[in-house]
Amino acid sequence: MMNYDKLYIDGEWVASDSEVFTEVINPATEEVCGRVPCGNAADVDRAVQAARKAFDSWSATSAEERSDYIQAIAAKMVERLSDLGQAISLEQGSPIDFATNTQAAAPCGVMASYAPRTAMMEETEEIGHSLVVKEAVGVCAFINPWNYPLHQIVGRVCVDLVGNFARQTQDQRLVGRMAQPGQRQ
Repeated sequence: MMNYDKLYIDGEWVASDSEVFTEVINPATEEVCGRVPCGNAADVDRAVQAARKAFDSWSATSAEERSDYIQAIAAKMVERLSDLGQAISLEQGSPIDFATNTQAAAPCGVMASYAPRTAMMEETEEIGHSLVVKEAVGVCAFINPWNYPLHQIVGRVCVDLVGNFARQTQDQRLVGRMAQPGQRQ
């Protein structure tokens, strides 16, 4: 069983402000396969503050640099495909082949497909007497649905990376396993 007692905020594993935890149940076996903290409003505020702190420097990165980051993340996801498939299989009750080959592999490809899109953020467009300029404007916090876990996270994070946004994702189950393979938090 994987037990995570911390949240990943601002590049560090930190204790939740909440003392409440939830068990993660494998729906295929109905057995507890993990335990994670239930973050609260104070945790979200800390995450948003961390994203805001990162926003100024991140929003100034070039399209090429963001593309390089996206490619590096996609490569690491492919390298960790087996770990991702295992985590999804346990938490979703999916057969391991489906979890690995569909629920983990597809988001790897989606992540890589966003790398060339970073250049779109540096394009401008004239429409009549107006100039359309794309720029990052701020920070958002989202609670991620859990029906297709890695794809949901990738779909949000890719847009942020392409568009120079800073975000904190409050879905610690898979985030924890992606960030710290084989370690208990």
